[in-house]
Amino acid sequence: MNNQTADHNRWLIAIMGTLLQLCLGTVYAWSYFQNPLVAGYGWANTQVAWAFSLAICFLGLAAAAGGLLLPRHGPRRLAMIGGALFGIGYLLAALALHFRSLALLYVGYGIVGGIGLGLGYVTPVATAARWFPDKKGLVTGMVVMGFGFGALLMSKVIAPLLVDIFDGDLVTVFGAIGTMFTVITAIIGSFLRNPPDGFVAPSSALRAMTPATSAAATDLTPAACLLSGRFMMMWLVFFCNILAGISIISFQSPLFQDLWRRIDPGLSPAVLAGFGATLIAVSSLFNGAGRLFWGGLSDRMGRAMAFRVMLGSQVVAFGLLIVVGNPWLFGVLICYILLCYGGGFGTMPSFVLDTFGSRMMPVVYGAILTAWSAAGIAGPQIVAYLKDHHAANASRYAFEVSAGFLVIGLVLSFVLSRQPFQRPARS
Repeated sequence: MNNQTADHNRWLIAIMGTLLQLCLGTVYAWSYFQNPLVAGYGWANTQVAWAFSLAICFLGLAAAAGGLLLPRHGPRRLAMIGGALFGIGYLLAALALHFRSLALLYVGYGIVGGIGLGLGYVTPVATAARWFPDKKGLVTGMVVMGFGFGALLMSKVIAPLLVDIFDGDLVTVFGAIGTMFTVITAIIGSFLRNPPDGFVAPSSALRAMTPATSAAATDLTPAACLLSGRFMMMWLVFFCNILAGISIISFQSPLFQDLWRRIDPGLSPAVLAGFGATLIAVSSLFNGAGRLFWGGLSDRMGRAMAFRVMLGSQVVAFGLLIVVGNPWLFGVLICYILLCYGGGFGTMPSFVLDTFGSRMMPVVYGAILTAWSAAGIAGPQIVAYLKDHHAANASRYAFEVSAGFLVIGLVLSFVLSRQPFQRPARS
């Protein structure tokens, strides 16, 4: 394979990985359906939020399993299986809504769909990292950028179009979404493959690889990586950044509508829903762009420093949200928080590569995504509980909790810089 062909192939794989993530990232538009499900089915906020929480929880767990399965089964098979399960999750959710069954909604959208999300998410990230050792921060940021843009695709294109076509029948809407994603993700996933043996990146920028990467790739075991203090600190910093952002993602539309309702009680539910959908769409642009922006910036400023800047600046943003009453400023702050939320996902793959090496990348990166699982349970459920039991002050309390976790993450990010990874001694 000559350099020109290799360069062409690897960019095609990076693009297909990004498109797969775009489909999977539609899960981030769950708040678009939050109010209609609560109003139409008589379920509480916490009950509906569990579908999203379970999806994110099983995303992280399945990603950890996917990291172990990827070397054995290859990216093509894993991506196609993941996409199929994601689509089937929507189809089962349609059945759940037809029978008005919360349990089936949890199993379908939450567990089955979440497993599909995890297998589909880890595959293109780890695969692109192998094709781009010379541009790991930029390209892994680009691939996960697609996931951030998924909410825009769902909230402003797919969901409104299908709701209009099917006259608000959510059963048919979920069924159509499931059918569409089952087919599209199978086509996209078929393009993913590992680089051939002996592949060398066409760019001469391989000097960007750190000594830790090449050294770690030769003598590490999964147990040594996952039981290290360095891994635990990285996991905790990642968890804190995710929890703050996913709390907003899961309820940004209802929170935004609540703010507009206090300003103008005469606004109709349709107008309020439109405002919420617009915020989802715009903030998803920042979520996606943040993955590329911070991923590329971390190549220059360092991974730990990038996390410190993201965490510290978000503490200020959440502090301002507590006192802000203007919905436009509220929207700006939400967009910045989502920029940093996405930035964590854009920076972490290259952080793992730098620390543990490309050989351990699928296993360690999959395992570190369990932080997403934990945050996906904790964040949305905290906000749902506050909305159900402290409706008048739910927003303020949620912002205070998120700011507190960000402060913890910021402190841990300084501990992280003093927690070097000790490679096992050679026998």
